[in-house]
Amino acid sequence: MKAYTLTVFEKNGEKLLDETFEAAREEEAKKIGEQKLREKNCHEKTYRCTSSSGKLILFHR
Repeated sequence: MKAYTLTVFEKNGEKLLDETFEAAREEEAKKIGEQKLREKNCHEKTYRCTSSSGKLILFHR
């Protein structure tokens, strides 16, 4: 299992969410990240999801 970090920001740079979760593969991490964004109603905000190695998995600006 790899660690992934989902971070959500307001336009002014304020951090709204900074959450780490684990997933076996990138595809699973994308699904989990998208689900968390919908649950927290942050899918229209600026966000990024990165792997523990620094690879960008999800991004929205």
